[in-house]
Amino acid sequence: MFNDIGALELVTLVVLAVLVFGPDKLPKVIQDVSRTIRKIREFSDSAKQDIRQELGPEFKDFEFEDLNPKTFIRKQLDNDELGLKEIRNGFDLKKEMAEVTDAVHGRESDSSSGTSSSSGSSGSTGGRIDMSKKPETPARDDRPPFDADAT
Repeated sequence: MFNDIGALELVTLVVLAVLVFGPDKLPKVIQDVSRTIRKIREFSDSAKQDIRQELGPEFKDFEFEDLNPKTFIRKQLDNDELGLKEIRNGFDLKKEMAEVTDAVHGRESDSSSGTSSSSGSSGSTGGRIDMSKKPETPARDDRPPFDADAT
C-alpha cells in the first residue's frame, strides 16, 4: 500500500501526526484509522463476492483488475492465441513511415526501388501510385473560372 514512501517521508509523517494529534490521542487515532480501513476492505471484498455470484459460473475467472484499461489491453496483447506477437514483431514502424513519406514526396524507397527497376522498363511506375502534386497547366483557349458574386 505504501510502496513509494521512503524512510524520510515516513519519519516526517510520524512527527507531523504527533504534533497534530499529540502523544495522548495518537494511539486512539491510529486504532480508528485502522478500523476504518479494515471495514472498507471488508465492504469491497463482499461487494466483489456479490458481483461474482451475480455474474454466474461463466465469469468465474473474472478479475476486477482487468477493468483497468491498461491492464486489459496489456493482457489482450500478450495473449498468444490471437497471434498478435507475430504481427507486432513483424511490424517495423520506422520502415513503414519512411515508405509513406517517400510515396508522398514522390521518391522511391529502398525496398521498392529494386523491385520496380527489375519489373520492366515500359515507362510505368511499377505499380506505384504517383501522389505528388503537379500543377495543372490550362490550355491557351481556357479562361480561368469567373465568379460574378466574388467581384
